[in-house]
Amino acid sequence: MSEERYIAAIEISSSKIIGAVGRAHSNGQVDIIAVEQEKCTESVRYGIIQNLEETSLRLARVIERLERKPAVNPRKIRSVFVGLSGRSLRSIPTTVKLKLPEDTEITDDIIERVRSEARATPIDNTLEIVDVVPRIYRVGRTDTTNPRGTTGNEIVGEFDLIVCRPELTRNITRVVKDKLNLEAVGFVVTSLATGHLILTDQEKALGCMLVDLGAETTTVSIYRGKALHYMATLPFGGRHITRDLTSLSLLEDRAEEIKVTSGCAIAPDNPSTLNLNGIKVADVINLTVARAEEIVANITEQISYAALKEKDLPGGVICIGGGSRLNSMTELIGRQLGLPVKAGRLPSYVVIDDLRGQSTEIVQVGSILYAGATHTSENCLEMPKQLDMPVTGEANDPETDEIQSRREQKREPRKPNPNSFGSRFRRFTSRLFADPEDDDSSLLE
Repeated sequence: MSEERYIAAIEISSSKIIGAVGRAHSNGQVDIIAVEQEKCTESVRYGIIQNLEETSLRLARVIERLERKPAVNPRKIRSVFVGLSGRSLRSIPTTVKLKLPEDTEITDDIIERVRSEARATPIDNTLEIVDVVPRIYRVGRTDTTNPRGTTGNEIVGEFDLIVCRPELTRNITRVVKDKLNLEAVGFVVTSLATGHLILTDQEKALGCMLVDLGAETTTVSIYRGKALHYMATLPFGGRHITRDLTSLSLLEDRAEEIKVTSGCAIAPDNPSTLNLNGIKVADVINLTVARAEEIVANITEQISYAALKEKDLPGGVICIGGGSRLNSMTELIGRQLGLPVKAGRLPSYVVIDDLRGQSTEIVQVGSILYAGATHTSENCLEMPKQLDMPVTGEANDPETDEIQSRREQKREPRKPNPNSFGSRFRRFTSRLFADPEDDDSSLLE
């Protein structure tokens, strides 16, 4: 029987930091055994860490509470997979053509050469490429998502370059590695991992839109023919509605409460006459409706930017993120697009054992965790070493300050691994759009 393998994942967003620990099974099932979160409203803006010290303190508290969970204790978290999201994250299409000798069989090496040329595509020097996602390959006159084994004298690959501002990854590294002495074993593009996990093959084949409506940003991912077709991050989110409500002489925390209880994305037929301690509910609804309509208008516009029409997305719209839970928000999206809309949830083979984690609230961190669990052999947790006994026979006192101990702990640097997460995760993204029979979900049928 193989040793149990544990994966740790974190998602750093503009409203909170969520951490999760999962146990990976050989059949593809992942059990989420621990979930913790910490508010993070000022130190992260639009997905990019602004205050390194504050973020590291909050993340350290999340890690410490995870390690105290009965399902985790006494194991210690030594490495994590980190989700990438934020305003600067988007896709850039590119096409690569590679000439070959007559009747050449396409191998993994040739496919990797095409991907490498795609990664070398010149882009704006204010951005960096964090992933290369294949849309379709063409060998001769045949289009395929999996060209391995086909023959021809030319291969053409259409790709999406996933790019972001360098500050996004640099500041995460500063917090995770430099301040907490944890190893970031993989950066996972959250929207890609989420699309892979919660969208069905049928939805992606027909054409669908995944909308992640967060606190300060909304990520729109459009799929066609099983592949990512377009991705963009909009600088709008649920927190903009909350801030609009502060114009009613409310503090932000109170404005958030009123938004959740009385806000609405669609104006009711009969205006409300209720009053909440001097705040007119009609004023609350007017503000939430105005901002919700603006957000949805920008979401709708992404279909045009992707050179598509609503009829090209019969698979509908799948919504996730806290902003999508505003009263009538999904209904408004459905009205504007004329498409079916549903809430995204984790599949049945991702089991939530921690009662603190609700499926709709941990979709993103669950997807990051699942990507690390099923497409790498990483083990993020380890059992602590026994304390040395001094001559007196008394045990050394353990370090009580977890944050300080992580900063002071000195471990030997990990030697570079030729099968490191970077190359493995690039192979993972190339498998996202492979033929259904190659999908890892078949392990669970």
